[in-house]
Amino acid sequence: MELRLLKLPLVHFFETSFGRISDKHFILIRADGDGVAGFGECVADQDPYYSAETNETAWHIITGFIAPRVLGVDFAHPRDVFPALDAIRGHNMAKAAVEMAAWDLFARQRGEPLARVLGGTRERIASGVSIGIQDSLGELAANVERELAAGYRRIKIKIKPGWDVDAVAMIRDRFGSIPLMVDANAAYTIDAADHLAKLDAFDLMMIEQPLDEDDIADHARLQRRIATPICLDESIKSVRIAEEAIAAGACQIINIKPGRIGGFRESIRLHDLCAANRIPVWHGGMLESGIGRAANIHLSALANFRLPGDVAASKRYFNPDVIDPPIEVAADGTIGVPLGPGLGVSIVESRVEQATLRRAVIDRVQARPVGSSVAIF
Repeated sequence: MELRLLKLPLVHFFETSFGRISDKHFILIRADGDGVAGFGECVADQDPYYSAETNETAWHIITGFIAPRVLGVDFAHPRDVFPALDAIRGHNMAKAAVEMAAWDLFARQRGEPLARVLGGTRERIASGVSIGIQDSLGELAANVERELAAGYRRIKIKIKPGWDVDAVAMIRDRFGSIPLMVDANAAYTIDAADHLAKLDAFDLMMIEQPLDEDDIADHARLQRRIATPICLDESIKSVRIAEEAIAAGACQIINIKPGRIGGFRESIRLHDLCAANRIPVWHGGMLESGIGRAANIHLSALANFRLPGDVAASKRYFNPDVIDPPIEVAADGTIGVPLGPGLGVSIVESRVEQATLRRAVIDRVQARPVGSSVAIF
Protein backbone atom coordinates (compact mmCIF):
# COMPACT_ATOMS: atom_id res chain seq x y z
CA MET A 1 0.00 0.00 0.00
CA GLU A 2 1.26 3.44 -0.94
CA LEU A 3 0.10 6.69 0.69
CA ARG A 4 0.71 10.14 -0.74
CA LEU A 5 -0.23 13.48 0.74
CA LEU A 6 -1.06 15.78 -2.18
CA LYS A 7 -1.63 19.51 -2.47
CA LEU A 8 -3.62 20.89 -5.42
CA PRO A 9 -4.36 24.61 -5.88
CA LEU A 10 -8.03 25.46 -6.35
CA VAL A 11 -9.05 27.44 -9.41
CA HIS A 12 -10.98 29.76 -7.07
CA PHE A 13 -11.17 29.97 -3.28
CA PHE A 14 -13.99 28.03 -1.65
CA GLU A 15 -15.67 29.42 1.44
CA THR A 16 -18.18 27.82 3.80
CA SER A 17 -19.55 28.84 7.18
CA PHE A 18 -16.38 27.50 8.82
CA GLY A 19 -13.72 29.12 6.63
CA ARG A 20 -12.08 29.73 3.26
CA ILE A 21 -9.48 27.59 1.48
CA SER A 22 -7.40 28.13 -1.64
CA ASP A 23 -5.73 24.70 -1.84
CA LYS A 24 -6.92 21.15 -1.36
CA HIS A 25 -4.72 18.80 0.68
CA PHE A 26 -5.66 15.13 0.57
CA ILE A 27 -4.30 11.60 0.92
CA LEU A 28 -4.22 9.30 -2.09
CA ILE A 29 -4.11 5.54 -1.44
CA ARG A 30 -2.75 3.00 -3.91
CA ALA A 31 -3.41 -0.66 -3.09
CA ASP A 32 -1.64 -3.34 -5.13
CA GLY A 33 -2.73 -6.94 -5.52
CA ASP A 34 -2.07 -9.62 -8.14
CA GLY A 35 -0.43 -7.16 -10.50
CA VAL A 36 -3.35 -4.70 -10.38
CA ALA A 37 -3.58 -1.36 -8.57
CA GLY A 38 -6.65 0.26 -7.04
CA PHE A 39 -6.92 3.85 -5.85
CA GLY A 40 -8.74 5.58 -3.02
CA GLU A 41 -8.95 9.26 -2.09
CA CYS A 42 -9.33 10.36 1.51
CA VAL A 43 -11.75 13.28 1.91
CA ALA A 44 -10.35 14.53 5.24
CA ASP A 45 -9.20 18.15 5.27
CA GLN A 46 -6.19 19.92 6.72
CA ASP A 47 -8.30 21.29 9.55
CA PRO A 48 -10.86 19.69 11.92
CA TYR A 49 -13.75 21.98 10.97
CA TYR A 50 -16.03 19.85 8.79
CA SER A 51 -14.99 16.71 10.67
CA ALA A 52 -12.77 15.74 13.59
CA GLU A 53 -10.60 13.86 11.09
CA THR A 54 -7.71 15.56 9.34
CA ASN A 55 -5.02 14.48 6.90
CA GLU A 56 -2.66 13.89 9.80
CA THR A 57 -5.09 11.75 11.79
CA ALA A 58 -5.96 9.74 8.67
CA TRP A 59 -2.29 9.17 7.86
CA HIS A 60 -1.67 7.97 11.41
CA ILE A 61 -4.68 5.65 11.50
CA ILE A 62 -4.07 4.15 8.04
CA THR A 63 -0.38 3.45 8.57
CA GLY A 64 -0.56 2.35 12.17
CA PHE A 65 -3.91 0.59 12.48
CA ILE A 66 -5.72 -0.05 9.18
CA ALA A 67 -2.78 -1.37 7.17
CA PRO A 68 -1.97 -4.17 9.67
CA ARG A 69 -5.59 -5.34 9.44
CA VAL A 70 -5.86 -5.49 5.65
CA LEU A 71 -2.45 -6.07 4.08
CA GLY A 72 -1.76 -9.71 3.33
CA VAL A 73 -5.38 -10.63 4.11
CA ASP A 74 -7.51 -12.47 1.54
CA PHE A 75 -10.90 -10.77 1.26
CA ALA A 76 -13.60 -12.51 -0.75
CA HIS A 77 -15.18 -9.15 -1.55
CA PRO A 78 -14.37 -5.49 -0.77
CA ARG A 79 -17.55 -5.25 1.29
CA ASP A 80 -15.67 -7.32 3.88
CA VAL A 81 -13.03 -4.63 4.47
CA PHE A 82 -15.16 -2.30 6.63
CA PRO A 83 -16.19 -5.04 9.12
CA ALA A 84 -12.52 -6.05 9.40
CA LEU A 85 -11.86 -2.60 10.88
CA ASP A 86 -14.49 -2.77 13.64
CA ALA A 87 -11.82 -2.65 16.35
CA ILE A 88 -10.92 0.89 15.23
CA ARG A 89 -13.46 3.32 16.63
CA GLY A 90 -14.48 6.12 14.28
CA HIS A 91 -12.02 7.41 11.68
CA ASN A 92 -14.48 6.71 8.88
CA MET A 93 -12.65 8.87 6.35
CA ALA A 94 -9.46 6.90 6.81
CA LYS A 95 -11.37 3.62 6.55
CA ALA A 96 -13.28 4.78 3.47
CA ALA A 97 -10.11 5.73 1.59
CA VAL A 98 -8.63 2.26 2.01
CA GLU A 99 -11.95 0.56 1.30
CA MET A 100 -12.38 2.63 -1.88
CA ALA A 101 -8.99 1.43 -3.10
CA ALA A 102 -10.11 -2.15 -2.40
CA TRP A 103 -13.33 -1.70 -4.40
CA ASP A 104 -11.40 -0.15 -7.30
CA LEU A 105 -8.85 -2.98 -7.17
CA PHE A 106 -11.63 -5.60 -7.13
CA ALA A 107 -13.48 -4.03 -10.06
CA ARG A 108 -10.26 -3.73 -12.09
CA GLN A 109 -9.45 -7.38 -11.40
CA ARG A 110 -12.90 -8.30 -12.74
CA GLY A 111 -12.56 -5.96 -15.71
CA GLU A 112 -15.84 -4.23 -14.79
CA PRO A 113 -16.78 -0.59 -14.14
CA LEU A 114 -17.00 0.21 -10.45
CA ALA A 115 -20.66 1.26 -10.85
CA ARG A 116 -21.62 -2.23 -11.96
CA VAL A 117 -19.85 -3.83 -9.00
CA LEU A 118 -21.59 -1.40 -6.64
CA GLY A 119 -25.00 -2.20 -8.14
CA GLY A 120 -25.49 0.98 -10.15
CA THR A 121 -27.86 1.05 -13.11
CA ARG A 122 -27.54 4.53 -14.58
CA GLU A 123 -25.35 5.38 -17.58
CA ARG A 124 -25.43 9.11 -16.79
CA ILE A 125 -25.97 11.07 -13.57
CA ALA A 126 -27.50 14.51 -13.01
CA SER A 127 -24.98 17.10 -11.89
CA GLY A 128 -25.48 20.01 -9.51
CA VAL A 129 -23.00 22.59 -8.35
CA SER A 130 -22.04 24.07 -4.98
CA ILE A 131 -21.16 27.76 -4.79
CA GLY A 132 -19.28 28.97 -1.75
CA ILE A 133 -19.84 32.19 0.17
CA GLN A 134 -18.73 35.16 -1.92
CA ASP A 135 -17.44 38.62 -1.09
CA SER A 136 -20.58 40.29 -2.48
CA LEU A 137 -24.04 39.53 -3.85
CA GLY A 138 -22.81 40.70 -7.23
CA GLU A 139 -20.08 38.05 -7.22
CA LEU A 140 -22.63 35.44 -6.16
CA ALA A 141 -24.93 36.41 -9.03
CA ALA A 142 -22.06 36.17 -11.51
CA ASN A 143 -21.19 32.69 -10.24
CA VAL A 144 -24.79 31.48 -10.48
CA GLU A 145 -25.11 32.87 -14.01
CA ARG A 146 -21.92 31.10 -15.10
CA GLU A 147 -22.95 27.75 -13.64
CA LEU A 148 -26.42 27.89 -15.16
CA ALA A 149 -24.85 28.63 -18.55
CA ALA A 150 -22.69 25.52 -18.07
CA GLY A 151 -25.84 23.41 -17.82
CA TYR A 152 -25.90 22.44 -14.15
CA ARG A 153 -29.29 21.09 -13.09
CA ARG A 154 -29.25 22.46 -9.55
CA ILE A 155 -27.57 25.35 -7.76
CA LYS A 156 -26.52 25.09 -4.12
CA ILE A 157 -25.18 28.05 -2.19
CA LYS A 158 -23.44 28.04 1.15
CA ILE A 159 -25.06 30.15 3.86
CA LYS A 160 -24.25 31.37 7.35
CA PRO A 161 -25.73 33.95 9.73
CA GLY A 162 -25.59 37.26 7.88
CA TRP A 163 -25.34 35.58 4.47
CA ASP A 164 -28.62 33.76 3.92
CA VAL A 165 -32.02 35.34 3.25
CA ASP A 166 -30.72 38.27 1.20
CA ALA A 167 -28.55 35.96 -0.92
CA VAL A 168 -31.48 33.62 -1.64
CA ALA A 169 -33.82 36.55 -2.35
CA MET A 170 -31.34 37.97 -4.85
CA ILE A 171 -31.07 34.66 -6.70
CA ARG A 172 -34.84 34.21 -6.88
CA ASP A 173 -35.32 37.80 -8.05
CA ARG A 174 -32.66 37.52 -10.75
CA PHE A 175 -32.89 33.90 -11.87
CA GLY A 176 -36.49 32.92 -11.14
CA SER A 177 -37.56 29.41 -10.19
CA ILE A 178 -34.29 27.57 -10.80
CA PRO A 179 -33.71 24.42 -8.69
CA LEU A 180 -32.05 25.94 -5.64
CA MET A 181 -30.90 24.70 -2.24
CA VAL A 182 -28.82 26.11 0.61
CA ASP A 183 -26.20 24.51 2.85
CA ALA A 184 -25.47 25.87 6.31
CA ASN A 185 -22.78 23.37 7.41
CA ALA A 186 -24.23 23.43 10.95
CA ALA A 187 -23.94 27.22 11.30
CA TYR A 188 -27.21 27.83 13.20
CA THR A 189 -28.93 26.82 16.44
CA ILE A 190 -32.58 26.06 17.11
CA ASP A 191 -32.92 29.64 18.37
CA ALA A 192 -32.72 30.72 14.72
CA ALA A 193 -35.83 28.74 13.75
CA ASP A 194 -37.96 31.82 13.09
CA HIS A 195 -35.21 33.32 10.95
CA LEU A 196 -34.71 30.10 8.99
CA ALA A 197 -38.48 29.93 8.43
CA LYS A 198 -38.09 33.05 6.28
CA LEU A 199 -36.47 30.80 3.69
CA ASP A 200 -39.83 29.04 3.22
CA ALA A 201 -40.91 31.91 0.98
CA PHE A 202 -38.36 30.97 -1.68
CA ASP A 203 -39.46 27.42 -2.58
CA LEU A 204 -36.07 25.83 -1.91
CA MET A 205 -35.40 22.17 -2.66
CA MET A 206 -33.92 21.83 0.84
CA ILE A 207 -31.83 23.40 3.56
CA GLU A 208 -28.82 21.21 4.25
CA GLN A 209 -27.49 20.67 7.77
CA PRO A 210 -28.77 23.85 9.44
CA LEU A 211 -27.91 22.76 13.02
CA ASP A 212 -25.12 21.02 14.90
CA GLU A 213 -24.12 17.59 13.66
CA ASP A 214 -25.01 15.88 16.94
CA ASP A 215 -28.41 17.51 17.25
CA ILE A 216 -30.97 15.12 15.78
CA ALA A 217 -33.66 16.20 18.26
CA ASP A 218 -33.42 19.89 17.38
CA HIS A 219 -33.41 19.09 13.66
CA ALA A 220 -36.70 17.27 14.23
CA ARG A 221 -38.06 20.29 16.12
CA LEU A 222 -36.90 22.61 13.35
CA GLN A 223 -38.44 20.45 10.63
CA ARG A 224 -41.80 20.72 12.36
CA ARG A 225 -41.48 24.53 12.37
CA ILE A 226 -40.41 25.10 8.77
CA ALA A 227 -41.86 23.96 5.44
CA THR A 228 -38.53 23.70 3.63
CA PRO A 229 -37.28 20.09 3.66
CA ILE A 230 -34.25 19.51 5.87
CA CYS A 231 -31.39 17.47 4.42
CA LEU A 232 -28.85 16.00 6.81
CA ASP A 233 -25.16 15.76 5.98
CA GLU A 234 -22.70 16.00 8.87
CA SER A 235 -25.20 14.37 11.22
CA ILE A 236 -25.33 11.12 9.25
CA LYS A 237 -22.16 9.46 10.51
CA SER A 238 -23.58 5.93 10.40
CA VAL A 239 -26.54 3.94 9.12
CA ARG A 240 -27.72 3.61 12.73
CA ILE A 241 -27.88 7.39 13.16
CA ALA A 242 -29.73 7.67 9.85
CA GLU A 243 -32.35 5.23 11.16
CA GLU A 244 -32.80 7.39 14.26
CA ALA A 245 -32.99 10.61 12.25
CA ILE A 246 -35.63 9.21 9.91
CA ALA A 247 -37.67 7.81 12.80
CA ALA A 248 -37.52 11.18 14.59
CA GLY A 249 -38.64 13.12 11.52
CA ALA A 250 -35.40 15.11 11.55
CA CYS A 251 -34.99 15.12 7.78
CA GLN A 252 -36.77 14.50 4.49
CA ILE A 253 -33.61 14.10 2.39
CA ILE A 254 -30.15 12.66 3.08
CA ASN A 255 -26.79 13.54 1.57
CA ILE A 256 -24.57 10.47 1.17
CA LYS A 257 -20.81 10.91 1.43
CA PRO A 258 -18.88 7.62 1.60
CA GLY A 259 -16.03 9.21 3.54
CA ARG A 260 -18.36 10.35 6.28
CA ILE A 261 -19.85 6.91 6.97
CA GLY A 262 -16.91 4.61 6.23
CA GLY A 263 -17.02 3.77 2.53
CA PHE A 264 -19.08 2.18 -0.20
CA ARG A 265 -20.44 -0.75 1.83
CA GLU A 266 -22.05 1.57 4.35
CA SER A 267 -23.16 3.97 1.59
CA ILE A 268 -25.05 1.16 -0.12
CA ARG A 269 -26.68 0.21 3.19
CA LEU A 270 -27.65 3.85 3.76
CA HIS A 271 -28.95 4.14 0.19
CA ASP A 272 -31.13 1.06 0.68
CA LEU A 273 -32.42 2.26 4.06
CA CYS A 274 -33.47 5.58 2.57
CA ALA A 275 -35.11 3.89 -0.43
CA ALA A 276 -37.14 1.67 1.91
CA ASN A 277 -38.32 4.80 3.77
CA ARG A 278 -38.96 6.83 0.60
CA ILE A 279 -36.20 9.28 1.49
CA PRO A 280 -34.43 10.52 -1.66
CA VAL A 281 -30.64 10.78 -1.53
CA TRP A 282 -27.99 12.67 -3.42
CA HIS A 283 -24.21 12.55 -3.45
CA GLY A 284 -22.34 15.29 -1.64
CA GLY A 285 -18.90 16.55 -2.58
CA MET A 286 -15.71 17.23 -0.63
CA LEU A 287 -13.70 19.09 -3.28
CA GLU A 288 -12.30 15.78 -4.52
CA SER A 289 -9.77 15.45 -7.28
CA GLY A 290 -10.82 13.57 -10.41
CA ILE A 291 -10.02 10.30 -8.65
CA GLY A 292 -12.50 10.80 -5.83
CA ARG A 293 -14.90 12.55 -8.19
CA ALA A 294 -14.98 9.48 -10.44
CA ALA A 295 -15.79 7.31 -7.43
CA ASN A 296 -18.68 9.64 -6.56
CA ILE A 297 -20.05 9.29 -10.09
CA HIS A 298 -20.02 5.50 -9.90
CA LEU A 299 -21.88 5.44 -6.57
CA SER A 300 -24.40 7.97 -7.90
CA ALA A 301 -25.45 5.42 -10.50
CA LEU A 302 -27.51 3.62 -7.81
CA ALA A 303 -31.27 3.96 -8.24
CA ASN A 304 -32.23 6.07 -5.20
CA PHE A 305 -29.81 8.91 -6.04
CA ARG A 306 -32.82 10.83 -7.31
CA LEU A 307 -31.53 14.39 -6.88
CA PRO A 308 -28.58 16.08 -8.62
CA GLY A 309 -25.44 15.73 -6.55
CA ASP A 310 -22.42 17.95 -5.94
CA VAL A 311 -20.48 16.13 -8.64
CA ALA A 312 -19.30 18.89 -10.93
CA ALA A 313 -16.70 19.20 -13.68
CA SER A 314 -13.03 18.99 -12.72
CA LYS A 315 -12.29 22.40 -14.22
CA ARG A 316 -14.41 24.15 -11.58
CA TYR A 317 -11.83 23.18 -8.98
CA PHE A 318 -8.53 22.01 -10.47
CA ASN A 319 -6.78 22.95 -13.70
CA PRO A 320 -5.16 20.65 -14.42
CA ASP A 321 -6.68 17.77 -12.50
CA VAL A 322 -4.69 14.62 -11.73
CA ILE A 323 -6.71 12.63 -14.27
CA ASP A 324 -6.87 13.00 -18.04
CA PRO A 325 -9.30 13.57 -19.61
CA PRO A 326 -10.92 15.49 -16.75
CA ILE A 327 -14.50 15.00 -15.58
CA GLU A 328 -16.80 16.96 -17.94
CA VAL A 329 -20.43 18.01 -17.65
CA ALA A 330 -22.54 17.78 -20.81
CA ALA A 331 -24.73 20.64 -22.01
CA ASP A 332 -27.75 18.88 -20.52
CA GLY A 333 -26.20 18.93 -17.05
CA THR A 334 -25.29 15.25 -16.89
CA ILE A 335 -22.06 13.31 -16.51
CA GLY A 336 -21.41 9.96 -18.12
CA VAL A 337 -20.50 7.07 -15.82
CA PRO A 338 -16.97 5.92 -16.83
CA LEU A 339 -17.08 2.63 -18.71
CA GLY A 340 -13.54 1.35 -18.13
CA PRO A 341 -12.54 -1.11 -15.40
CA GLY A 342 -12.71 0.17 -11.83
CA LEU A 343 -12.82 3.94 -11.59
CA GLY A 344 -12.42 4.04 -15.36
CA VAL A 345 -10.21 7.15 -15.40
CA SER A 346 -6.55 7.61 -16.32
CA ILE A 347 -4.35 8.98 -13.55
CA VAL A 348 -1.52 11.21 -14.74
CA GLU A 349 1.42 10.02 -12.65
CA SER A 350 3.57 13.07 -13.37
CA ARG A 351 0.88 15.38 -11.97
CA VAL A 352 0.47 13.21 -8.90
CA GLU A 353 4.23 13.26 -8.36
CA GLN A 354 4.39 17.03 -8.76
CA ALA A 355 1.60 17.51 -6.21
CA THR A 356 3.08 15.08 -3.65
CA LEU A 357 4.18 16.53 -0.32
CA ARG A 358 4.80 13.22 1.47
CA ARG A 359 4.93 9.55 0.48
CA ALA A 360 5.05 6.27 2.37
CA VAL A 361 4.95 2.62 1.32
CA ILE A 362 3.56 0.07 3.75
CA ASP A 363 5.06 -3.42 3.62
CA ARG A 364 2.40 -6.04 3.01
CA VAL A 365 3.98 -8.59 5.35
CA GLN A 366 5.00 -6.47 8.31
CA ALA A 367 2.41 -3.72 7.65
CA ARG A 368 4.70 -0.94 8.73
CA PRO A 369 6.11 2.16 7.00
CA VAL A 370 9.23 1.19 5.04
CA GLY A 371 10.06 4.45 3.31
CA SER A 372 9.07 8.05 2.92
CA SER A 373 10.12 11.11 1.01
CA VAL A 374 9.15 14.73 0.71
CA ALA A 375 8.69 16.30 -2.70
CA ILE A 376 10.08 19.74 -3.45
CA PHE A 377 7.25 22.17 -4.10
